[in-house]
Amino acid sequence: MPFLRFKGFEKEWLQGVSPEIVEEFARIAEIAKEKVKIELLQVEQITNSPLSVEILMFEREQKKHDAIARMIHDVLKPHGFENTHIFFMLLSPSLYYKEGMPLQTKSIR
Repeated sequence: MPFLRFKGFEKEWLQGVSPEIVEEFARIAEIAKEKVKIELLQVEQITNSPLSVEILMFEREQKKHDAIARMIHDVLKPHGFENTHIFFMLLSPSLYYKEGMPLQTKSIR
């Protein structure tokens, strides 16, 4: 945890940039690299929808969210993905369960 879910990207390309994204995300969020999960969503589009990156994580200071979004944008832009939608889905420790128990506030990282 956290989860970075990419939609509309090629698997091989995402695998190539994943190490850089993991490294920088961990640095900004101040967490271990092993906690950062990258996933490629396979969706069937019914209507036109943009490339996107969903970031599921516990809330941080706004400046950290801004820095994470900027870093992802900066990785995507040189590859022609400057119009990718990047958004956060904030999770609550009281509604995130491990072994059937909600996480405690002090262990959200």
